[in-house]
Amino acid sequence: MTGPATRNWDGLTVPASGTYLLDQAHKRIGFVGRHMMVSPVRGEFTEAEAQIVVDDDPLRSSVTATMRSASIVTGHDDRDVHLRSADFLDVERYPTLEYRSTGVKLQDQTDSIFYWARLRSSNRLVGRRGGVDLASQPARTSGRFVLTGELTIKDITRPVDLQVEYGGARRDPYGQDIFGFTARAEIEREDYGLLWNVALEGGGVLVGKNVRIEIAGEAIRQS
Repeated sequence: MTGPATRNWDGLTVPASGTYLLDQAHKRIGFVGRHMMVSPVRGEFTEAEAQIVVDDDPLRSSVTATMRSASIVTGHDDRDVHLRSADFLDVERYPTLEYRSTGVKLQDQTDSIFYWARLRSSNRLVGRRGGVDLASQPARTSGRFVLTGELTIKDITRPVDLQVEYGGARRDPYGQDIFGFTARAEIEREDYGLLWNVALEGGGVLVGKNVRIEIAGEAIRQS
């Protein structure tokens, strides 16, 4: 790569603009469900691709991603076969899951986590001239964003917002411009026609309805 790998934006070091692809060696498209109402079951889609277009204005960037439904794994062969069946993902009819972003925005800087972070950083100034007025201090970009978008499973599309935490950017030892990130969201599987379940005798159901999405990845800029 030529030119700088990063730039400054609103007090944050962000990747250079361009098209980035998800690094297959550094990714996890994971999820967490609940079994018998009491225990978490973790899994992931091992085959996934994503293209991230980083705009000159980071808040105009975009993401498209495709996951191969048959690549779902949870560490238990019988369960994986069931998840690939028509009871759940029906991978023969619906070979992919798709995600397309529709916008990017900064996470609300008034969230309590940011207030306390600012308070802690200001502690060293407390006591000088009566303390520090936090309201008068400029808020710095946190590196946390909300990626609005649409998730398609079994040809059913629903809005899903990802809570994204930017991990930083640099040029690696091989001359590639990279950046890292994590993201999370929660969906209700029945919204996508994933209806199979068994009622438990003592109340509740065998498979939880809510699924937490957990994503971690690294993206490489294309020349």
